[in-house]
Amino acid sequence: MSVDIADLVASLAAAARPEEQIEAYASRGSSTEVRVWRGQVEHFVSAASEGVGVRVVSGGRTGFAYAGTLEADAVAEVLAEARENVAYGTADPDAGVAEPDGVEPVDIELWSDELDRFATADKIELALELERMVLAMDPRIRVDDANYIDGGGEMAVATSTGIVRHRRGNSCHVSVSTLADDGDETQTGFGYSIGDHPGEFDLERAAREAVERATRLLGAEKPPSERTTVIFDPFVTAQLLSIIGSTLNGEAVVRGRSLFADRVGDIIASELVTLIDDPTDVRAYTATDVDGEGLATRRNVLIDAGRLDHFVQSTYSARRAGVVSTGNGVRGGYSSTPGTGCLALQLVPGARSRDDLIADVDHGVLVQSLSGVHSGVNTVSGDVSVGATGMTIRNGALATPVREFTVASTIQRLLTDVVEVGGDIEWLPSRAAGVSLVVRDVSVSGTS
Repeated sequence: MSVDIADLVASLAAAARPEEQIEAYASRGSSTEVRVWRGQVEHFVSAASEGVGVRVVSGGRTGFAYAGTLEADAVAEVLAEARENVAYGTADPDAGVAEPDGVEPVDIELWSDELDRFATADKIELALELERMVLAMDPRIRVDDANYIDGGGEMAVATSTGIVRHRRGNSCHVSVSTLADDGDETQTGFGYSIGDHPGEFDLERAAREAVERATRLLGAEKPPSERTTVIFDPFVTAQLLSIIGSTLNGEAVVRGRSLFADRVGDIIASELVTLIDDPTDVRAYTATDVDGEGLATRRNVLIDAGRLDHFVQSTYSARRAGVVSTGNGVRGGYSSTPGTGCLALQLVPGARSRDDLIADVDHGVLVQSLSGVHSGVNTVSGDVSVGATGMTIRNGALATPVREFTVASTIQRLLTDVVEVGGDIEWLPSRAAGVSLVVRDVSVSGTS
């Protein structure tokens, strides 16, 4: 008989002693990964997992333990071990579990029965069909791999302070990586499509983008070094937003690891920049109604028309900062304790397409991909120096392909020098949505 995980975590939380706070988190789920190559399945994994984690806080000290099973004996051992581990914890006056804050979860549908019923053979066929479509579009193209990925399940969290939450959800996407050859060189590309269920995939668009991204770069050379206008591709913008989001993390702020500490209320970006974290938007791949601590998620405006409004907070970071949680407790599952992080970032989009944005640029660069983003961006100083590939823009049209150049700036300047946000929002299989972004006076370093 299957264990009711909501009842399980509630019973664990109810076992708290007078001097204790207890948080119990349990989950069960399954996932599928398919990778095909040359018409054959190269990699296939269908996995199921379940488990429970318990956090006990007593006298400012925290103990944690978990088990990868929901068997009654193991669950009892987890609680006992968490209690024992309290003695080894470091006293922290801000330690504690989440408490009800009066915010109710938004009623959003995160579960697809169609995805849940989708047959394994059909998942494999989707990856094979994506590979076939790519190969049929251009003789210069090879497919590095084509993939189908999904995952779903349920989680429940309860605390001795009165929180009891349960949710379930599932998601899926396909992706393809390509190689374009013309005899002298090889360039790479990629494409993807997401949906609530496989019936929403746009395989043709994913295939076309993967082909165009690779073939467009054939014959690429290093561009001249200059300061110029740059248009970031939506996928690139999403990468940058993830980095920017880490600087707006309340935990990073209290640890002295954010360049925007003590700047709430200041203008830190162009008035065209409104950055929100909204996991209640069902279009987001990482949409959720409940955070990792059991609090309701909510729409948080982080930068409002250029002004820094606030940081995202978990229960712990909020206590340290003397504020309240924004419903941004994040965790990797039952085997980890909560941290702080953005859940579903997006820029409020403008009205124009990427083609319209390009048409207004006399001289510039379309940045199609970045490399070394995490190592090349310092979130304390804001310095940015990353590798890039893309296309030059001349007289309002894409011109020659360029590669092996460096985009150098700072997070501060990239935000303040935004001159337009595109209307071409793209929902990606990540915690940030993408949109074309036009930034002036960016340093591009290629040939001397």
